Amino acid sequence: MSFCSVYGPVNSWRFGRSLGIDPIGTISTCSFDCVYCQLGAIERLKTDRQVFISTEQILQDLLPFAPWDVDVITLSGSGEPTLALNLGEIIAKVKEMTAKPLVVLTNGTLLKDPEVRAALKLTDRVAIKLDAVSDEQLRRVNRPVAEVNLSEVWQGIQQFRADYPGKLAVQSMILSAWNQEIESDYINRMKLLIPDEIQLNTPSRPKPLTHQLDARGNNQITDCDYPVNSLKCVDADYLKTFADRIQQQTGISVRWKISE
Repeated sequence: MSFCSVYGPVNSWRFGRSLGIDPIGTISTCSFDCVYCQLGAIERLKTDRQVFISTEQILQDLLPFAPWDVDVITLSGSGEPTLALNLGEIIAKVKEMTAKPLVVLTNGTLLKDPEVRAALKLTDRVAIKLDAVSDEQLRRVNRPVAEVNLSEVWQGIQQFRADYPGKLAVQSMILSAWNQEIESDYINRMKLLIPDEIQLNTPSRPKPLTHQLDARGNNQITDCDYPVNSLKCVDADYLKTFADRIQQQTGISVRWKISE
């Protein structure tokens, strides 16, 4: 079957009915290799940008989905979407064609690049991954390329927040309960950043043992005909308690969910 850069629609607990755009392609490519990634092991780890899928192909792939009866269109897919050198063009052309709100899911590692920040300013919403408050935690959970460190990632996130006109969400995956020190550090960062929303999640989706393109959607473990691992995750009580603590101390809206 030939590759299609558009997939879904997917029912997202964060954004509603979402049509996905994958600007990366058949080889999963990212600056992270997260232990919980639903795509499986990332095949190509990198931070340098390139054109993976032409803007013209993405627009062609979008046409059969018209009239785009969805709440949002989301750029995510087979890795880190900000690695796509034509990101700004994709965003502008897709918004022009569909007249739908556009969301980008990013791990934030390229936000120090002013060209990436300028491209993302064209979106309606951006959700930035923040699963760690220390380099040790970042290495253990997100397993980034060697040149990525938390200080630079956090600096890029703050730079982006300073002049982004759209809605900003921080999306945090929690595998095991954080101790009081980690929770407090996270809350202090949110007080500085002041995102519009915080989204807490825990990885109950299956983790494929090898890269699986169809895992871009929201498949259940019973749907999979390939070997997977089911990851341990925190329970609902922990997520609710932590969400309540964040909201009480920051005043920022917090949503949480154990992924289905």
